[in-house]
Amino acid sequence: MSRFTDNLKKLPGVSHLLALHLFDEEGRLAAVIENRPGSQGSVVIYNHLAQTFGAITPEAAEHGLQLYAEHVDEALSNPGKHPNIDRLLALIPDGSALQVKPVVACW
Repeated sequence: MSRFTDNLKKLPGVSHLLALHLFDEEGRLAAVIENRPGSQGSVVIYNHLAQTFGAITPEAAEHGLQLYAEHVDEALSNPGKHPNIDRLLALIPDGSALQVKPVVACW
């Protein structure tokens, strides 16, 4: 089992979320991460970072990269392949932050 998978198991579940909306410092929608196969792990990590740090700050981004574990090297070698990791990598030197608004499923 990968470290990434192990890390996800330690974080709060997100089955109640449809997506996360990320907003830049001017309040513009910067990205949407849908809770679906292929991006569900990112929803788990970004949700955890938002709950822990209040926003996706450079400090939160550094913690998030640790959670992505072995996928960070692949993202560094293949820019664009992992946009949710690329976003965290860009925040660290940039010094900006993203606000996170969860989109909750209504059952």
